[in-house]
Amino acid sequence: MLRETSTSTISVNQLPRTIWGLAFTELWERFSFYGLNGILTLYLYFNLQDGGLELPKAAAAGIVGAYGGSVYLAQLLGAWLGERVMSPKWMVFWGGLVITAGHLVLAVIPGITGVAVGLVLIILGTGALKTNITNIVGIVGDGRDEGQRDVGFAYFYLAINVGAVLGPMSTGFVQNEWGFHWGFGLAAIGMTGALVQYVVSMRKLPERTNVVARPIARARALGIAVGAALVGTVVGLLLATGSVRAEQLASVATVLILLAAAWYFIMMLSAKSVSRDEKRRVAAYLPLFLAAGVYFGLLFQQFTAITFLITERVDLVIGGWSMPVPWITMISQLSAVLITPVIARFWGRSGNDGPGAPAKFALGLVQMGLAYVLMMVALILFPETPGVQIPLLLVIVVMIVAGSSEVFIGPIGLSLATRIGPAAVKLQLIGLNALTLALGSSISGLLGQLFEVMDPVPYFVVIVAIGLGLGVALWLFRTPLQRALSAGLR
Repeated sequence: MLRETSTSTISVNQLPRTIWGLAFTELWERFSFYGLNGILTLYLYFNLQDGGLELPKAAAAGIVGAYGGSVYLAQLLGAWLGERVMSPKWMVFWGGLVITAGHLVLAVIPGITGVAVGLVLIILGTGALKTNITNIVGIVGDGRDEGQRDVGFAYFYLAINVGAVLGPMSTGFVQNEWGFHWGFGLAAIGMTGALVQYVVSMRKLPERTNVVARPIARARALGIAVGAALVGTVVGLLLATGSVRAEQLASVATVLILLAAAWYFIMMLSAKSVSRDEKRRVAAYLPLFLAAGVYFGLLFQQFTAITFLITERVDLVIGGWSMPVPWITMISQLSAVLITPVIARFWGRSGNDGPGAPAKFALGLVQMGLAYVLMMVALILFPETPGVQIPLLLVIVVMIVAGSSEVFIGPIGLSLATRIGPAAVKLQLIGLNALTLALGSSISGLLGQLFEVMDPVPYFVVIVAIGLGLGVALWLFRTPLQRALSAGLR
């Protein structure tokens, strides 16, 4: 169990075994997710002779950004279903099955049809799985203080990032050697591993995970299902008829995500079932939500603008062999894996006296801004002229600095959402937290499109200003924000 020792140190051995089972499930699920993400942009962008679909940069970035945003947007539906229709325990199981089917479709069906069907299945399945497995981790951590919960979520997040490292390494190599569809097939194998791990862990989960917290009447659930099917049909028709182009998908996703977030905030801040202290905590979470969304937009450029930059400007040839592009972007996740135990140990020692969520978010944003300062310097030192390429080592350093900053945002957002959520709609705040990743994914698509029309140096000047500016602003207001986030809590 996670117990406070006499030295206020929380060790790995004190983590509940259930968290490790869930963590390994997430490891394999993230293996498949990031394994796909590592090669998806390349599949859309590479020419036909290299096995790609030869789409323009703007279209490729729009699809990737919209896909990533929709994956996390769907988690709002998953959160609602896990609270009103099906228990979190079984939502995770069925979601895993649908994700597996999506990866298999990508592996066996070529062209844009396989992309469309496969990505839709992955979006729906991930929506069912992600929020509910996070809620289960929160249930396991109930009764523990903020420092203890942060450590538990940090190690849970560590497993996520291990999968995020192994996925692109594996699929990137397979794609580089044998083609894209073999890479998609490997992602399907990873998701199958996640399902097997979860089935093994299911019997050890707390009884609360098998309970529908606020069951809805069957007739109302059927009506909502019909409405959702109609909305899906309309969206499908818009895409099939070309009314919405691939280049517009990231913009559409961003608007939908912001509207969904606004609705959730308004709902929680106006609900009679939410107490005054709970509303104060939700209001204080709003600036952190926006900051996290922008942060992930800067980080997820590794799948859009950074992927384009590496493909076109970086020398990847080592001894006559060309290193897979996903191996470079994977370094971002690897650095997060390596730094997490160090930071988590520090938080475990400091307990409740450690930095609060606003301060941690500020540190993450500032570090992200500094990472892109390095990228800007590399672009200045190695301008876009014939025969001049950016050294691989410089890009690796940028990926390390950018990726290691995630420990200050990702696990802290998860922990915060499970701690401060109003009792009446606790799972909904976890879903709202997932929208930070949705917003970040769609923003990364927009940034990828902006990268196509701007010169690289001015582009990164803008990126640096955003990261450093938001980080400094959060640092200045960290104390009142932390006080509001702790309202009514011990």
